[in-house]
Amino acid sequence: MGGTEKQIFLLATGLARSGVKVDVVTLNSDGPYRDALELEGIPVHNAGFIGLSTGPLALPRNLLAAARLVRLVRRLRPDVLHAFLYHAYVVGAPIAWLARVPVIVAGRRSLSVFKRIRYGSHVLERVATRLTRHVVANAVAVAEDARRTEGLTPEKISVIYNGLPGSAFLPVVPASIVTDLPVVCCVASLREHKGHRFLVEAMALLADRGTPCTLVLAGEGPEHDVLARQAASLRVDLRLLGLRRDVEALMGRASVVVLASLHEGMSNAVMEAMAAGKPIVATAVGGTRELLSGRGLLVPPQDPLALADSLERLLRDPGLGVSLGGAARAWALGNLGVDSMIDRHLTLYRHLLEERCAR
Repeated sequence: MGGTEKQIFLLATGLARSGVKVDVVTLNSDGPYRDALELEGIPVHNAGFIGLSTGPLALPRNLLAAARLVRLVRRLRPDVLHAFLYHAYVVGAPIAWLARVPVIVAGRRSLSVFKRIRYGSHVLERVATRLTRHVVANAVAVAEDARRTEGLTPEKISVIYNGLPGSAFLPVVPASIVTDLPVVCCVASLREHKGHRFLVEAMALLADRGTPCTLVLAGEGPEHDVLARQAASLRVDLRLLGLRRDVEALMGRASVVVLASLHEGMSNAVMEAMAAGKPIVATAVGGTRELLSGRGLLVPPQDPLALADSLERLLRDPGLGVSLGGAARAWALGNLGVDSMIDRHLTLYRHLLEERCAR
């Protein structure tokens, strides 16, 4: 249910409606959008890889999965294979090369610090990148980080912003959140790098200043119990809603939308809040700075005091929130439409194919 999965769904369905034959391959599960993709006539193939930590049979099973995937790609004979997240392009690039796919494209959707923490060495990434014709980043900050840390030339990387469907800009009926307090909403997986602990601490600071709020968190993850205990000890009114599909309605109920990430690529949640015209407080990391420059309040990461100050500023000055929310919505309408995202991918694919044919 992450942002990249949603973008793949939007891109795949948009390409299909443009007359492109599209197949989607997942590495080790059907994924949350399988049924919706197949309703659009897009086949979804599960490659059947498993985690290396599952036991001694993991390696031979994954080698068999790789062999099956090579056969699948040869049978599908795509002009372009576009692999999005780290494991997809580390696995997909050599498989596409073995299957003689004309154009291999890889995604960069997070900063290198996230990959270094999560995956360690960049050796596999460097090997995959040598086999890749082009790299697509979803933010200027992500592209600059990739050029700096991976040595990519400017000609090998492009920036294509994530896209928002037209429905993101439509008015919605606000979700029912029973509280007499202002609602602060955060939509993000409950993982440490999303900075929820600093957000809960900021809520406690606001309450001490006489501006208590209800904090609504939509998402799942390993931080759930930690956050519940922290909120209880600080007497913060925290609502842990789990996985939600009615994000627009939740944001419609919010007085302020917030994202406290320690690092971020291009946040779909921030984009959706912009489309809804909501006032936003977010940490100045990754692509969030591009989205909210002059259109929201940006604060340093890991700084609950700065979060509290900016939230209090918006809650005490509704006119400022209306002004910033209107500017954010206007910019999103002009720059973040899904049709633009699809057209830019189509243009890139055609350009790369024409280059390949010329060679």
